[in-house]
Amino acid sequence: MELINQHTKKIMEGCKVRAADAGLRFQNESLEYIVTNRDLLELSPKVMIPTLYDYWVHDVEILKGKGKYELYPGNPYETVINTRPAISFYNDNNPDWLNVMIFYHVLGHIDFFQNNAFFRHTWDYDFTGQALSDKRVIARLRSENGRWADYVIEFSRGIDNLVGYHNELALLNTFRSPKKMSKIDFYFDIFLQSVLKVNINDYIKEIERYNQCVQDDKARCQEIFFAEIELKHPEFESVYNKRVQKTPPRHNDLLQYIMSKSKFINSDENQWMKAVMQIVRKTSLFFQPQIRTKIMNEGWASYWHERLFLKDERIKGHEVEFARVNANVTSLPRVGLNPYALGMRLFYQIEEMVDKGRYSYDFERIQNEGQRRQFDTKAGTGKAFIFHVRENWCDSMFINSFLDQDFITRYNLFVAGKRLNKERMVWEYYIKSRKREDYIKMLSSALYHPPHIIIDENKTDENILYLVHQFEDKPLVKEYIANTMMGIEYLWGGTVKLETSEVVPPSKPPASGSIMGYLPGPKPKETTEPVERLWQRVEYTMENRKLTRKEL
Repeated sequence: MELINQHTKKIMEGCKVRAADAGLRFQNESLEYIVTNRDLLELSPKVMIPTLYDYWVHDVEILKGKGKYELYPGNPYETVINTRPAISFYNDNNPDWLNVMIFYHVLGHIDFFQNNAFFRHTWDYDFTGQALSDKRVIARLRSENGRWADYVIEFSRGIDNLVGYHNELALLNTFRSPKKMSKIDFYFDIFLQSVLKVNINDYIKEIERYNQCVQDDKARCQEIFFAEIELKHPEFESVYNKRVQKTPPRHNDLLQYIMSKSKFINSDENQWMKAVMQIVRKTSLFFQPQIRTKIMNEGWASYWHERLFLKDERIKGHEVEFARVNANVTSLPRVGLNPYALGMRLFYQIEEMVDKGRYSYDFERIQNEGQRRQFDTKAGTGKAFIFHVRENWCDSMFINSFLDQDFITRYNLFVAGKRLNKERMVWEYYIKSRKREDYIKMLSSALYHPPHIIIDENKTDENILYLVHQFEDKPLVKEYIANTMMGIEYLWGGTVKLETSEVVPPSKPPASGSIMGYLPGPKPKETTEPVERLWQRVEYTMENRKLTRKEL
């Protein structure tokens, strides 16, 4: 691995000037390295961070990568990491025209890293320098504690997707201490809906009554309003104090909770484990936004490498080669997901829609397809809006907000199904749906979405850690439950309980379709209707490295 030569660096600096003129914002300092295939194989398991701590899983991934490369050799065009300064890696055999295109793509990534709000917690330090310091700490602890250091790494990495990523962002974006919920908010948001469970008509009447109080006497409106509530519901005040003022915080950062509450970890002889757990947690937090913005990040970089390179005079004579490379990167597959292609086309679509004023009520009212195609208010603010999107959205927000039925129709997208052709004994792919709702559902299932697991402090004590899986129609992977809970038991130093939901197995019909299977009867009808799943809350308990399960 070595720095690029001065000739190539000059090309990069020229690309920075043009990208900045187009509106991209990034720190001017950057490092570019030439890497070999061997370098890539060794860096990939460490997510291209050369200074990341050593771990046996990385060695296994290197061996797997070497085996794959022997069968399917191939080179990525570039890799860029979010550090200060930004670092990117390139092949050593790229011609100058290709480097121009790649540099524009890399600068799009750097602009995204340094301006998207979901990367806010990574802006204030250099992760490669921090990773090098962490690597030295783990090497020292490994020499002092032997294999136990690797056990702590493995057990911590088993739950490193349960870090409080959004809590970290909230702390960075909170400029004052959060206030407790006001009485009026509690009354309308919780008391009426969850305690009294009033119908919609009564709820609207209460809103109208409050609005009338505001109009009659704005200064004393709440005093008058709550005076009537106390007459109707004398229990309101006590419910408010109990549910709001005395409600303990809900913890959803399992690693942080164990580090602060576990007597085992906080004992004098095990204090060193906290350093290892903190390193694993910090590393996970650093990579969280990259996982959550894959479509946007790659789409943004592809949008800019295409837009800037098409206007660059250095494309002359290489139009065909550029078209071939660009198609390989940004073509839409018929089956599967290409984040480069989908993200880039969505940014183009958003820019066009805003330029023509189509994100408006007037446009949504139009049903005629011809009139929709001709609608154009010539607003011309599309470019400014896509920069706003780049700054404030993540993948789930991006596709749910902007991927509409017009986009599905325009690019002929569909959800593919798979079935077995019994005559030819081959698998067939077919068009299952062209509806936006189904396509969004397919994309959402492919996005990163860790399970929502919180600590129930009412059932947790020094000996028992009680975890509750807030079920979202996605069950936990059963094969990982035992090993993960064993690791949590070790770190907690006591029994661990996990409450979750699982599918209720369907009852098995009689073999012949008749009573007890003894008498012949009609065969059950085959149906293609989807079977509604039934869910059952269950509780897993890990105690002394033995897992038990019971239904609740």
